[in-house]
Amino acid sequence: MNTKVKTKMLLLFAAAVIAMILGIGIGSVSIPPAVTIRILGSRLFGAALPDSIDPIYVSLVMDIRLPRVLLAFLTGASLSICGTVMQSVLKNPLASPYGLGISAGAGLGAALVIVGGISVGTLGMFLLPTVSFTCGLVTVVLVMLVSSRIDRTMSNVTIVLIGMVVSLFFTAIMNVMATASPSYAQRINLWLLGSFSARDWSSVWILLLVLILCGVFFLWHTREMDMMTFGEEQAQAMGVDLKKSKWLLLCGVAVLTGTAVAFTGIIGFIDLISPHVVRRFMGSSHGKVLPACALFGGAFMVLCDLAGRTLTSPKEIPIGSITALIGAPFFVYLYFSGRKG
Repeated sequence: MNTKVKTKMLLLFAAAVIAMILGIGIGSVSIPPAVTIRILGSRLFGAALPDSIDPIYVSLVMDIRLPRVLLAFLTGASLSICGTVMQSVLKNPLASPYGLGISAGAGLGAALVIVGGISVGTLGMFLLPTVSFTCGLVTVVLVMLVSSRIDRTMSNVTIVLIGMVVSLFFTAIMNVMATASPSYAQRINLWLLGSFSARDWSSVWILLLVLILCGVFFLWHTREMDMMTFGEEQAQAMGVDLKKSKWLLLCGVAVLTGTAVAFTGIIGFIDLISPHVVRRFMGSSHGKVLPACALFGGAFMVLCDLAGRTLTSPKEIPIGSITALIGAPFFVYLYFSGRKG
């Protein structure tokens, strides 16, 4: 990694840290950055806290805001990585887990658990992410199988179109469930719009573990993704087994997206925006783009969540609405710039 790339990565890391400190400090009760840093340093390194720091600040930082900010960062990083992988696998600048139906499939699984009132005792915290990413995997299998029946070559255009149809269908099912179950309608609607509120440390640890495992898996396959960016024929000529690689990488996307959706609900456009912005200044090598996307997407999601809970305080704007307000114009820009090209 050359000096320029290292500098860019350090700048992204610094931006991510600043975004998280702002996310922790700004709210109904403002906490100065210096106090936030002292509290975090105390927990991380065992440093003594001055008596002048109010214990309420400590509780607010460690029990409420830090888990929320970390979950927002991990979710943004996860979805951004997944968007990068999908755009490379399908060689489509508009491809994303949201558009392919993976997010909707994972969300439908979570909605079924909510409406069904399913519980497994002490293992309950693992039930939602397990069902969610399983449904995300089933969605990938469904999309790929239908695509293979319609188009034996499984072209990228066919996969994207089938994914969009599946996404709309699953979203419609969730809307019907919300209408038919008034007692669960608020929770399902919240799932459809996304939220980081009322999340604890267990959500953070589970998503962090899955992100690390899937991140290593994707980095292991950066060579195949780099080749896919040149087109399917060129990738095959260079020895890439396209069908196998597509299946493996899309299943990895389903696992990571499904786990993120299980805790936060369906959040769109972040997986579309981050890869395009990062490629502008990091190039096309996935060994550089993937970690840069994780940092950029995480910081961007933290700032979107901060906007959502402060712009109309004390009411909170769903995170999915914030990302859509930014992402929809970005989508239009990409579409028409692509047509112009």
